[in-house]
Amino acid sequence: MITFDRRKKDILSKKDKSSIGDVDPRIKELCDKINADNRYYTTSSCSGRIVLIRYSVDKKSGLFLFRTHEKISFEELKEKLESVKEKDLIIFKQEPCILAIACRSLEAATELLHKAREKSGWKESGIMNIGKRIMVELRSTEKLAQPIMDKSKILVDDDFIKILVKESNKRLERTWKKIENLVKII
Repeated sequence: MITFDRRKKDILSKKDKSSIGDVDPRIKELCDKINADNRYYTTSSCSGRIVLIRYSVDKKSGLFLFRTHEKISFEELKEKLESVKEKDLIIFKQEPCILAIACRSLEAATELLHKAREKSGWKESGIMNIGKRIMVELRSTEKLAQPIMDKSKILVDDDFIKILVKESNKRLERTWKKIENLVKII
């Protein structure tokens, strides 16, 4: 039987499997702080992002046409949209921060969840029991999703794109503040 400590050591020693190959800089301090506690280790994280994605019911490779973990400008998004030559439906998404954490005990999971939900605003969060592992999934609420292209045609006007950019950037800033708040609380 693999112990919690052995699993933690194995997971944290592995090469990052994410498509960007490393922890997002904006969530790295939080991950490091969690991983320094002997009751927890992180298994995946994202500080929030903006993407253009090819719509598909399957999770297959090649769906992402654009991805950034930073704020964007109208000009940047418009340029990306104009360069897309896809027949599929394209979705614009701004996604919140998300963090998956393995916990040594239910008590440790409950304590972490309380700090995240009640003191930092990570409202879409919960505890899951996956086999022999107790996991906390922390998810913020700031998100947008909008069909934006179909058959290589932009479906919305520039004013709407400007609103998407403005609102997405504001939501990313709010999600980053939640990360900062949780770093202080833990």
